[in-house]
Formats: sequence, C-alpha cells, structure tokens
Amino acid sequence: MLRDFPWAARSFPISVIIRQQIQRFRYQQIQRFRYLQIEEQSQMQTPDEVHVHYNHTDSCKFSRWTARPWQEVAEFYSNMVNGHSSLLELFGTQIHFVDDDAKIQEVSCETQLEDSLNKEKFGRWARVTFKIVLSYDGGSFDGWQKQPGLNTVQGLVERSLGRFIDEKKSQQLKDKCKPLEGCAVVAGRTDKGVSALRQIFSFYTWRKDVRPYEIEDAINSSAPGKLRVLSVSEVSRVFHPNFSAKWRRYLYIFPLNDGEDREDLGNFTTDEKYDNQRDGWGEFTYKENVDKSIMGDKYEPEGAKKPVTFSICKVNNLLQQLEGKLLSYKIFARDTKASRNEGPPTECFVYRARATEARLPCSDRAEGRKVMCVELVANRFLRKMVRVLVATSIREAAAGAEEDILIRLMDASCRRASAPPAPPDGLCLVDVGYTEFDPENCIIP
Repeated sequence: MLRDFPWAARSFPISVIIRQQIQRFRYQQIQRFRYLQIEEQSQMQTPDEVHVHYNHTDSCKFSRWTARPWQEVAEFYSNMVNGHSSLLELFGTQIHFVDDDAKIQEVSCETQLEDSLNKEKFGRWARVTFKIVLSYDGGSFDGWQKQPGLNTVQGLVERSLGRFIDEKKSQQLKDKCKPLEGCAVVAGRTDKGVSALRQIFSFYTWRKDVRPYEIEDAINSSAPGKLRVLSVSEVSRVFHPNFSAKWRRYLYIFPLNDGEDREDLGNFTTDEKYDNQRDGWGEFTYKENVDKSIMGDKYEPEGAKKPVTFSICKVNNLLQQLEGKLLSYKIFARDTKASRNEGPPTECFVYRARATEARLPCSDRAEGRKVMCVELVANRFLRKMVRVLVATSIREAAAGAEEDILIRLMDASCRRASAPPAPPDGLCLVDVGYTEFDPENCIIP
C-alpha cells in the first residue's frame, strides 16, 4: 500500500511548507507590531515638540533667486571665455594668475632619477603628460563629467584628444568597440551651468610626436565660442591635477535688482515678529534629530514672514568668520555618501571668504549692473558646497544672525539647516593653485 503513496517514503514536504507559513506569519505580525508602535508615537507628538530652523518648502525661498538678471551674468562669463572681457572690468584691478608649471617641474625633477632606475619595473614608463588650462561657458554644457546622452565638457574634450592616443590604446578601444577618446583627468568637476575661467586637466600619451599647439587647436575647434584653451604645457607624469592641487578659488556673482542693498536698510531688513520666532527656535535646532529638524507647512506659524533683503556688508562679515578654519562637509555639501560625514577627510580648510559690491558691465546700462561678488578659496570643495555657502550666508544676513552663525551651523544634525543651493548661473571656477596660497593674491581685498 505504501507503494501507492510515494510521498510516504520520504520526509513530509507538507509539514515543511506549514512551518514556513507559520514563520512568515510570525514575521508579519512582528512587523505590524513595530509599525503600530511607530504610528502611535507619531500621533502622540505635538506641534510644540517640533523644532525648526527654516522651512524650505515655502515660496519665500524663490523670492531671493527668481526675477533676477542672471542672463547678464551668463553673458559676462561667456565674454570672459572668449577673451572679450576680464575680471579687471568687474573689480577695477588686475588679477595675477600664478603660473605653477615651474614649481611642478621642480617637484618632478626629484622623481626623475627614481623613474630612470625603475624602467624595467614600470615598462612603458616614458609617457608624455600635458597640463591643459581650459576656460568654458557653463551655460553651454551639462557639467564637466562625461555622461551618456549629455553634452559635457569632458566628453567633448576627450573626443578631441582621441587623435593623439598611441597605437596600443587605439587598438584596445577598437577591440572593445569603443570610440577613440583620450583620458582627461580634471582638478575639480563642475556642475551643470557652472563656468570655469582656468580649469586644469591633464592628458597623457606615449606618442612622442604630439605638440602642445596641436592639442590646443583640436580642442578649440570642437566648440568655438563655448570653450577655449588658454595654455598647454608638458609636465612630468607624476603631476595629478586633483591630488597635486593646494587650493581652488571660486567666484559667485549675485545680481541685485534696483533698490536692493540700499544703505538706509542698515545691516538687514526683517519684521519684528519673525525675529521673535527665529530667536525662539534657533537655540533648539542644532542638537535635534533629523526627523524633528524640519517643520511642515501645517506647523507654519501664523503670520510668519521671512526677510528677503540683505546687506552685502553683513554677508561679508559672516563669511570672514570662516577664514582660517576647518569647515565641515556634513552641513554645507550635498549629494555625498553617508560615509563622508565623519572624520577629518570630511573637512576643508578655508583660506579666503569675502563678499563685496561690484558693477557688472552691461550693454543697456552705462554704469553697469550692481552685483554682489563672493570669493571662496579652500583646499577642496564638495558637490554644491560653494552654492550652499552663498545661499546660507545671504539667508542669515537677511535674518540678522550673529556673525558666528555659519560656524555654529556645523553642529546641526540635518543638512537642511543650511539653505538650498544658490543657482549655478552665478558660479565660476576662477583658478586652481599648485603652490601654497598667497593671501596677497586675492580678487576681493
């Protein structure tokens, strides 16, 4: 009779299925219990327990950025790229850019002896490395980094360098059915809309017949009027545009509308009720949890009005507090991994942080457009960090914050304690240095 029931000759699979179902049911019950606990705790939370620094969901944040003549800033950057204007027209003084090639070669000479002794170890060690200084209009590209389907500076440059790669590299790319492109290593990637006056990148090849002027002509012909090579020089292969850099300098041009930053406004313009609200919240924000640091629209205090007018003098005072200090990426950077939020590698040293008033040359204004210029120099910056610093300093200046507010913001537990990034239209990477920073060589005194 057992032969008629083959399942009886082995272990009972039905019991195994039942055990699995019981375990699944227990797991679901545990998950449901945990969900009910969380929901109960959220219902017990009252509006009085929610502490807030700023609510970034309201419409006030747009009033500082929209309806501004950003096109005039874009035209100025475009003219600088094409050599039709310079920072001299903006600040009235000549900016001296440091040529680091001599220092790079000096450092490279120290490794030449070691390289010559290790020819056999390194194989094809005698490659030629070129340092290229590039200027480009950010509004014409989707950022620096090469991405599929986008018009990026790196993609355009590497296609132009494809004619200078050696035969071995060319054959490898053909075997993989990839286009002939060179490899461009950059000092710092810029976002979409961000311009560059003196971006640095390197390109190496094992061909000995490549001349600097050939590289310059190839890149310049790829997008006339949108980018321009300022110089091409041969350096040692130990040179790395990113790792060898000592500092980066950024300039942010913030256009002002007529009537903004009038002297009769004093340090800031705000309303008294907002001041009282801000004073009541500010002390509690920095140590609160992420979930409690943002206030939704339903908790927006009735009648709250955020100030939108600021003083350039106030912004300058706030930024100056950053000079000579380590600045945390935790609050002022965006789109970085959680692993970058702790430890010394998540800090940058700020050499220069200043703001001043200037006049932007405009075709329809004889006296020019009144703008606020912000100069930021540090050993490194992370994604959107400069734009967040500019936006946060403007916000705090309008609110009449104390001068050390940017330092105290680093104690916040949530990145939204800082302002959303300012528009990329006003940002420009001015230059990159490979020698120690000289405080005397600054854009804003």
